[in-house]
Amino acid sequence: MVSGHLFHCRKNSWPPEEYINRNTLQLFDFDSAAPPEHAWRRKLNSNANLLREFSVTFREAIKMVRLGIRLWSYIREEASHGRKAPIDPFTRESCKPSAAQGVPLGGMGSGSISRGFRGEFRQWQIIPGICEGSPVMANQFSIFISRDGGNKNYASVLAPGQHEGLGRVGDQGISSWGWNLGGQHSTYHALFPRAWTVYDGEPDPDLKISCRQISPFIPHNYRESSLPTAVFVYTLVNTGKERAKVSLLFTWANSIGGISHLSGDHVNEPFIGEDGVSGVLLHHKTAKGNPPVTFAVAACETQNVSVTVLPCFGLSEGSSPTAKEMWDKMVQDGQFDRENFNSGPCMSSSPGETLCAAVSASAWVEPHGKCTIAFGLSWSSPKVKFLKGSSYHRRYTKFYGTSERAAQDLVHHALTNYKRWEEDIEKWQNPILKDEKLPEWYKFTLFNELYFLVAGGTVWIDSPLPVTNMNENQRQLTNVEYTDVKVTEAEVNNKQGTVVEHTATGHHRSVKLDPQNDNEDVGRFLYLEGVEYIMWNTYDVHFYASFALLELFPKIELNIQRDFAKAVLSEDGRKVKFLAEGNWGIRKVRGAVPHDLGTHDPWNEMNAYNIHDTSKWKDLNPKFVLQVYRDFSATGDMAFGVDVWPAVRAAMEYMEQFDRDNDGLIENDGFPDQTYDAWTVHGVSAYCGCLWLAALQAAAAMAFQLGDKAFAEWCKTKYLKAKPAFEEKLWNGSYFNYDSGSSSNSKSIQADQLAGQWYTASSGLPSLFDDFKIQSALQKIYDFNVMKVKGGRMGAVNGMHPSGKVDESCMQSREIWTGVTYGVAATMILAGKEKEAFATAEGIFIAGWSEEGYGYGFQTPEGWTMDGHFRSLIYMRPLSIWAMQWALNLPKAILEAPAINIMDRIHLSSFSSRSSQNESGVIKIATKAKCFGNSVFNCAC
Repeated sequence: MVSGHLFHCRKNSWPPEEYINRNTLQLFDFDSAAPPEHAWRRKLNSNANLLREFSVTFREAIKMVRLGIRLWSYIREEASHGRKAPIDPFTRESCKPSAAQGVPLGGMGSGSISRGFRGEFRQWQIIPGICEGSPVMANQFSIFISRDGGNKNYASVLAPGQHEGLGRVGDQGISSWGWNLGGQHSTYHALFPRAWTVYDGEPDPDLKISCRQISPFIPHNYRESSLPTAVFVYTLVNTGKERAKVSLLFTWANSIGGISHLSGDHVNEPFIGEDGVSGVLLHHKTAKGNPPVTFAVAACETQNVSVTVLPCFGLSEGSSPTAKEMWDKMVQDGQFDRENFNSGPCMSSSPGETLCAAVSASAWVEPHGKCTIAFGLSWSSPKVKFLKGSSYHRRYTKFYGTSERAAQDLVHHALTNYKRWEEDIEKWQNPILKDEKLPEWYKFTLFNELYFLVAGGTVWIDSPLPVTNMNENQRQLTNVEYTDVKVTEAEVNNKQGTVVEHTATGHHRSVKLDPQNDNEDVGRFLYLEGVEYIMWNTYDVHFYASFALLELFPKIELNIQRDFAKAVLSEDGRKVKFLAEGNWGIRKVRGAVPHDLGTHDPWNEMNAYNIHDTSKWKDLNPKFVLQVYRDFSATGDMAFGVDVWPAVRAAMEYMEQFDRDNDGLIENDGFPDQTYDAWTVHGVSAYCGCLWLAALQAAAAMAFQLGDKAFAEWCKTKYLKAKPAFEEKLWNGSYFNYDSGSSSNSKSIQADQLAGQWYTASSGLPSLFDDFKIQSALQKIYDFNVMKVKGGRMGAVNGMHPSGKVDESCMQSREIWTGVTYGVAATMILAGKEKEAFATAEGIFIAGWSEEGYGYGFQTPEGWTMDGHFRSLIYMRPLSIWAMQWALNLPKAILEAPAINIMDRIHLSSFSSRSSQNESGVIKIATKAKCFGNSVFNCAC
């Protein structure tokens, strides 16, 4: 939907030639060694400035003092049980956040390790819900070069020596190593899930080095994308006149971040594997009863490359050998003794002692010759254990078993398959990267924002959906006699407005679910709201982020919706104290969509969020209905529709209680009862009201397609009453007021006021409002919320007074939310305002990702203030940049949505009943399609 002429005039502002000598680029023009044309780039000597966190104003602090006291008490109570509270604004990490992040390692859901652009391994998230931000400085790549004649020798760590504790005289640890890299001629190039580091003549002016980091993040590949492994491919080009012996060294500490290396009882052992893959296994015994972890560091021996290892060395005097002795050995010989492979497991480490390992790969590089050396890293922690007792096996164990020693098989697989990964990655990315109509910053930021699906604390388990007891009503619903007769059902095809016959053996799917195995169980998936807000699958935020999963891993997205569908029909009567007001309620109310799937026992103890009673929130239920319908219409998956339909009905019926004046609209209750949980809302609101209108239309359309005609009529009746009431109460001639109350900010311009219209257009449903209102509201948002904030170079501020002054009624109204800005941009694209859309989203790139910005690359926060101070780094919502891509390339099912308003097809009877009899149409379709496998018709309620 981007106009063909729109961005032709835009300058390519980040070409690799501005960072790397053109001749060097030509030398690497083989085997993917050269960095891509489009990438996020930094010089290794760039300043990694400390990031500045937001602070509340005095007025905001006064308002929140009671909440703060209750929250402090709750945090201390959780700590007394050995648990971390999901939200803890009082505890600060010892490692202050800085602008030093880069592309993380590994696939999804098996623990992650990030790697900064200067080469340090940091942001350790091996144990669910725990993020150790500090880098483990012993984990490094280093290089040793000697040339014929012995006149030129070089030895250096391949990272700039800009770290605390380095350079101490007489030290036997890593400060004794050669930290000789300045970084001024070395550059980093990130295009997730790959990254390139190019050393353009340093430390040796006559040796050009490219390191290519590759992880198996491959859309629609539910096997490879679960693997905890990564590869580092070094390409060496000798531009000198003498032959050079080059030895690359990979050192690794037996650690999972923090102070875990000091806990003791860790063991290393060498291994020689098949296909020349050799290295060291590092067995890590975790503290506090967490499951053990085994790392494998390895290199691939070839005809030209020799691999040797040092299974054990220490970082302090008294170790045998010490880090200094290890380094001196490499300087002298460029390799270790081959006999080390026969040494067997080393003695387990003592408490307070750090145990490390080293793998060396050596090769001769002829004058003007080239050489490739590949290293691999994997980690195996097969069991996920949550603090309140539940344990699961990670997804990758389905293919590699439940032994920690699977790390060796994983690293072998990585080193023998990474070229195929790269082919699949390039096949996925190239159509977007080569689209000249798109701005350059958008192309690489689109892919780089996906870092969160690895580094966002993801957990992917190999577990079928739980089987639970059904109540009597559900037994009756599922007591259907199946037949083997092949029948057809008439399904309304929302692409062309015609009735299409589908056999029970399959459906047309507009979004590719899986070309390899359509019936594969892909397990269950969790990701955090953010590394500072430790709640799994926070649903009001997933509303924004889910476009990425639907586009790239649709089976995971459908299973997340199935989890929430079951949750809707469940109830948890345990008492919970809500901290905002100090009142008590129950943990989970039947019919209410949970805020999250929990923290310390996900799926079993939901709603870890306890600031407000989210059973009274007004956005969660409509967001569930809208996401379900979008996924249903995009995939054409009839089985999924049947699975979740009872929960959709229950979610809609639950909201009736909030229509207190019988005008068809839900009303907010004078507290922050939606995703903006510090921004109070009174009466009808633009945000929740628009979501509700869209949900009524989506539920009506889904009911119609599934055969629940009576419920479709009920939704249409509500919609026809609610829409004019909404417009009458909130439309002011140019935009929708924030709410219908009389507070000082009731007429504020909310950036997110058309969230319901965004989903309506994304799902192929007719617009909620006439085109004038949509265009006018979006232009108002662009002119005020975007352009009046530093000329559009920050994103869209959440709230803006019509006077042009930022709404400072609360902390969140004055913030710029990254994911909301991307969502607003997607809405603009869908409304034909492409120029404004990309200008709006570019503000997030400029402020967050560009070199002139605040340094939030690969740690995009929930939002920032007008002066760029962040709140909540590494946050889920910015994945909504994929909603822009969705809008630019709508699936065929959405593009060919019916020209005739689907609401016009629903004919109202004189009496619209909603008795259980009306589910018979759904059951009839389900019976014919044999769709009851994972249906919530089968779940406990």
